[in-house]
Amino acid sequence: MIGLEFLDFVVLIGYLLTILAIGLWASKLVKNTGDFFLAGRSMGKFMTAMLNFGTGTHSDQAVGVISKTYSVGLAGIWYQWLWLLKTPFDWVMAPIYRRLRVVTCADYFQKRYDTNVATLYSVVAIFVLMLNMGTMLLGSSRIVEEVTGGQIPFAVSVIGMTVLFVSYGMAGGFMAAALTDVLQGVLTIVLSFMLLPFALIKVGGFAGLHAKLPPEMFSFFTRDIGLFFVAMTVINGIVNIATQPHTIPISVACKTEMDSRIGVTYGTYVKRVCTAAWAFTGLTAIVMFPNLENPDHAFGALARVLLPAGLVGLLLASVLAAVQSSCDAFMVTASGIFTRNIYKTYFVKEAKEAHYLKIGRIFSLIVVAGGLSFAFFLPGVIKALELFWQIPALMGIPFWLGIFWRRANPISAWVSFLSAATTFVVLEFDLLGFDVSLPLQMLCYLSAGLIGGVVAGLVTKRQDSAFLDEFFEGVSKPVYEVEVLESDNM
Repeated sequence: MIGLEFLDFVVLIGYLLTILAIGLWASKLVKNTGDFFLAGRSMGKFMTAMLNFGTGTHSDQAVGVISKTYSVGLAGIWYQWLWLLKTPFDWVMAPIYRRLRVVTCADYFQKRYDTNVATLYSVVAIFVLMLNMGTMLLGSSRIVEEVTGGQIPFAVSVIGMTVLFVSYGMAGGFMAAALTDVLQGVLTIVLSFMLLPFALIKVGGFAGLHAKLPPEMFSFFTRDIGLFFVAMTVINGIVNIATQPHTIPISVACKTEMDSRIGVTYGTYVKRVCTAAWAFTGLTAIVMFPNLENPDHAFGALARVLLPAGLVGLLLASVLAAVQSSCDAFMVTASGIFTRNIYKTYFVKEAKEAHYLKIGRIFSLIVVAGGLSFAFFLPGVIKALELFWQIPALMGIPFWLGIFWRRANPISAWVSFLSAATTFVVLEFDLLGFDVSLPLQMLCYLSAGLIGGVVAGLVTKRQDSAFLDEFFEGVSKPVYEVEVLESDNM
């Protein structure tokens, strides 16, 4: 039936019943917008680590690494290992995020610059979250489509997953996402290593893999993915990580800055181990399916051929869990940004908590509609991942200038963004008449954003000293105990 065995259905139904129970329980904890958007700042180290791992680790990333490895060899690992060299910086950056004492990254731009810059970021962030959601649905649905031999078509899979995470996330909010990430984290680790043993046995182990593939397929670098590519994607990752819209909500939902530091850093490191398994799985796919038209299908093709009944169901449960936990976190984050930083700012400034909670849930549906559009129109998982690296970085320079440079002001933030964004558009769409490589694009738009922001900050009027003193005093004040702020609720 639809390409699955009875035992697979048993596993899937067990998973669905489990997350239904979690969602119902989490919905009872949501009493105000602070609970819905931020889990009441109540998360400890373990919950933060699992939320960070789960929200930042998607089945589409496994599809992306396997797809890129299928195309270029082991060097495809850098399509997620680019974050490996960035991860030590999380130990330093996570406490900074927690000390900002905000709910969303847009709140930071409001607190450091002004309402207009916060609105600019809000629009960019909502777009990025829709892109994230679409990428996840695209990659995950490719797995389902291939595993079931096309009996569950791509469109049906996309819509089915969407209905599942929307109903779940709208009920339980951020706490539901955090709780599901505990389950999803375990399943993702299982998913990452599930295929590799079966695939290695099929190809004759690592010795067989080396015998059947040319030596260059085992190189960490190729002509296109060299040291310059790695260096620029790492630098770009350090710049863009703070402005990825889910980063600050995860960090500030912790009880203390040490909870944030440990949870964010270690939750991220777990993912690096999973990435290695994805890359070697991609190498086995080259041997087993040498003529795939679409490399995005490599993961699903391996699962369909290799996994016995029951494990296919577990694989699909892992995919559903990844979509469930990440997409509902993206949905809630986007609705929080819209409700707090656009709706409350420009439309209804004073209303009851229940009103804003209702608006947040309604806007969630609009975000989902945007995510669905991306899922159906993105050209492929690899391109989607590259856009996800690039677009948040356009606001990254103003973010870090605001943290480390007092001369940064609203005008410099706008000039920085417009300089970077214009450069990105010109190079991405080949408006100069020739193709520019991805790392060179990154160098150009990051340089344009930095130069534009610094020059504008030097030639324009400084912000009020008292305003800046208040901001920097807060950033320098550690968070040693639970702080539930009045501003968390609306």
